[in-house]
Amino acid sequence: MPNLAVLLLTLSCATLVLAQSTPYASRDDALKGLASADVEQRAEALAWIAQHGKPADSDILRKRLADDNPYVRNVAEQGLWLLWSHSGDEEVDALLGKGVEEMQAHRLEESIATFSEIIRRKPDFAEGWNKRATALFLAGELQRSLADCAEVMKRNPYHFGALAGYGQIYFQLEQYEKAVEYWKRALEANPNLVGLEANIRDTEELIAERRRHSA
Repeated sequence: MPNLAVLLLTLSCATLVLAQSTPYASRDDALKGLASADVEQRAEALAWIAQHGKPADSDILRKRLADDNPYVRNVAEQGLWLLWSHSGDEEVDALLGKGVEEMQAHRLEESIATFSEIIRRKPDFAEGWNKRATALFLAGELQRSLADCAEVMKRNPYHFGALAGYGQIYFQLEQYEKAVEYWKRALEANPNLVGLEANIRDTEELIAERRRHSA
């Protein structure tokens, strides 16, 4: 099963990976850098877009999840998380960081309240819903977490974190076929989530075993 605790660290990890300055002065320069044969230049271009881009630029980063270089693929993934964390409102972004810190400290009621405030202020911000879905999952409120995942997908249908989260929830609910379905969708959205391949294989074996016993 995917470790959702990793998702709690994503915002801070992405910031660390992408915080270094890049040589690009503008979006156009960064876009040109994406076409470079040089790995470092492509990675730096992705980092610039993640730091300075708009939500629509997520399509640019998603395409690089299939880059032929693993380092570039990793920067693209971290860049997506960073870009998704930008609401366009500094106060909301600060609240998101506060809520993540509360989750990391296992202060789940506080984090749920913080993410709920984000949703109240900016209901179209997909990452507010995604982070609350994670907090609700950790609090054992699986149906509410599912409902929030659905809200994420309405706003960001390529959110591989939410898709993986769906799989995690359905696994906990022992709805194994649905778990496999969503894990496969998460892999389609981000083929670098290689840990899901083992989860899918193990769960498909579990499904087959259950069918043998019920036959």
